[in-house]
Amino acid sequence: MERLDKRLSAAGFSRKEAGACIRTGRVTVDGTVVTAPERRVEETAIVAVDGAPLRTGCCYVMLHKPAGVVTATEDARERTVLDLLPEELRRRGLFPVGRLDKDVTGLVLLTDDGPLGHKLTSPRHHVDKVYEVTVDGVLTEEDRQALADGLKLGDGLQCLPAELRLTDGLDTALLTIREGKFHQVKRMMACLGKSVKTLKRLSMGSLTLDEGLKPGEWRYLTAEERETLVKSD
Repeated sequence: MERLDKRLSAAGFSRKEAGACIRTGRVTVDGTVVTAPERRVEETAIVAVDGAPLRTGCCYVMLHKPAGVVTATEDARERTVLDLLPEELRRRGLFPVGRLDKDVTGLVLLTDDGPLGHKLTSPRHHVDKVYEVTVDGVLTEEDRQALADGLKLGDGLQCLPAELRLTDGLDTALLTIREGKFHQVKRMMACLGKSVKTLKRLSMGSLTLDEGLKPGEWRYLTAEERETLVKSD
């Protein structure tokens, strides 16, 4: 048997979040609400938060990646996204789901859930990824239409249709792509005759970057975020 708050921590909740969830009545054990974090539960007990059973053993972390950090588990010369996490998380065997170039900022999901990582990065699932892109030049309606039609890059790569949402600024837009080829956004913009000045990933699938996280900061995913990701097609 183990403490209920420890069971939640093993599923990726911080100690503070676990205690708050339990005390406010959001946690059930075998269908019964339990409000004492110190309550001991059987290993076989079904523990749920907000009605969603815990995915024990897996950890899910949202990171706001800063520029200058590589999206890798280890690197002999560069600082990695894992170096931004505390030691106890680095020991869990987390890996980044997908990758961002060293100079690109924004959302990175880190987990030890292999099946979920595969699902989110598999080409056949076409998971939407939204970026804020600023270019050296002016983005036009013609650019939007070319991306919507599906660009064919100079090396012969045929890109899937992408969505460009023009903003008030002539050089900045929101770009949604459904694949993740090497340097894809930069190559797409180059095909349109523009170079990328800044690139920030805002979302991946159902997961959206927490605006409260500053570059380099992280937090555990909420129960709702985890369940939505896991259940997504």
